[in-house]
Amino acid sequence: IFGIWKTGKIKKLKYVSFFLSFFLSSFLAANGTDSKTYKGERSPCGPSRVLHVRKVPIEVSEAEVISLGVPFGKVTNLLMLKGKNQAFIEMASEEAAITMVNYYTTATPHVRNQPVYIQYSNHRELKTDNLLNQGRAQAALQAVNAVHSGNMSLSGTATASDGGMMPGQSPVLRLIVENLYYPVSLEVLHQIFSKFGTVLKIITFTKNNQFQALLQYADPMNAHHAKVALDGQNIYNGCCENVPFLSLTLLLLSRLPSPSRRAALRSGLSMQTMPGALGPLTIPSSAMTGRMTIHGMAPTTIHSVLLVSNLNPDNISPHGLFILFGVYGDVHRVKILFNKKENALIQMADATQAQLAMSHLNGQRLYGKVIRVTISKHQTVQLPREGQEDQGLTKDFSGSPLHRFKKPGSKNFQNIFPPSATLHLSNIPPSTTDDFLKDLFASSGYTVKAFKFFQKDRKMALIQLGSVEEAIQALIDLHNHDLGENHHLRVSFSKSTI
Repeated sequence: IFGIWKTGKIKKLKYVSFFLSFFLSSFLAANGTDSKTYKGERSPCGPSRVLHVRKVPIEVSEAEVISLGVPFGKVTNLLMLKGKNQAFIEMASEEAAITMVNYYTTATPHVRNQPVYIQYSNHRELKTDNLLNQGRAQAALQAVNAVHSGNMSLSGTATASDGGMMPGQSPVLRLIVENLYYPVSLEVLHQIFSKFGTVLKIITFTKNNQFQALLQYADPMNAHHAKVALDGQNIYNGCCENVPFLSLTLLLLSRLPSPSRRAALRSGLSMQTMPGALGPLTIPSSAMTGRMTIHGMAPTTIHSVLLVSNLNPDNISPHGLFILFGVYGDVHRVKILFNKKENALIQMADATQAQLAMSHLNGQRLYGKVIRVTISKHQTVQLPREGQEDQGLTKDFSGSPLHRFKKPGSKNFQNIFPPSATLHLSNIPPSTTDDFLKDLFASSGYTVKAFKFFQKDRKMALIQLGSVEEAIQALIDLHNHDLGENHHLRVSFSKSTI
């Protein structure tokens, strides 16, 4: 355009300005950038190691954008276009960029709680050496890569131990899953973690009333990348309204497990690699129906009946078990065994609720005894035949109005917590005082340590008792207690303390 202007064929400067503006607007629109000076070599089409990030919050730092790419490989360059809420990330290899795009296509990344969108750029590489305001981006790149490289080379000065594996280079992750409502199968874990590399073995277990797993990669780098990307993330993100998400906590073991733990791992299931990117992850049908499919194995049915053992036969009743286990699901039937009254069978509405109750109640103290909760081999709890002696030990609660989870989308799904010394009270009449409620619990034999109404809603309160065992027993005794004025007290475990 300037050449034409110099020849005198364009007489007025305003026309030059118009043509320049039109030309730049067209060029920048086609290349996904703005008016900042940018130089790059255009790629004809398809994958590129340069990625275009859109809808980036304006307050986001360079390091936060770089962190999107770190789990997939080294980030070699960055261009921030804050005025356009965009950025360009250059990966060290096209393979890393492809992996990153494949993953984020099905699992939208969030920065500062805002979704951002990643796609291939039309450029093969970023050339930002001559651009202004690139100092912060380059400093962030150096810092992030230094930390990343440092983490990967912690074992450089260490001696090999425990089978030749250097500390800091373990391929084993320990997973802790919180807010467990829908069960997490080996299939689900493999689908998530195989995105970052070949998963050799997975073994799941329950410890401290938490669902945990050990997962072994073929390469320690894969374990590190998986931890960086997935630590603190949700498994079933956004899949179910009003249902708590399952949150992952990942620990990268600094050394291989002990020989006994390695033996456990070796006895775990050897998993096949699943090629391709992680597909959209929703609650699997296996979770909803209680059927779990593991690669190379026949489907396994998880029953909805629990076996509860080591009960105190002098204090427990079918109604008490119904109230307690009903905190974690809808109890349909309870059967205290006629000849072994310290044992009981409890049929939940489905297998997911059975697993939830087991994870929270196994190992708790009830009436002076530590109870054990496991999945029973029975598929249903049989009612006694007509004329059969039962002593009232078998009860059918399928039609009970006290079920907490019958209503779809109920807020009770959001308030499922392990047993604690603090109880959440609700459905309290307006005229009820704190002294009345404290006396109610104290007169029932419980030690009241603290009490408070909710500041904005006096229909709810917290009460702290002397121990977790007291709180469990108080919940059994006082849930649905008639407070008058057509109000029945609702009692559940609280995550809060006073």
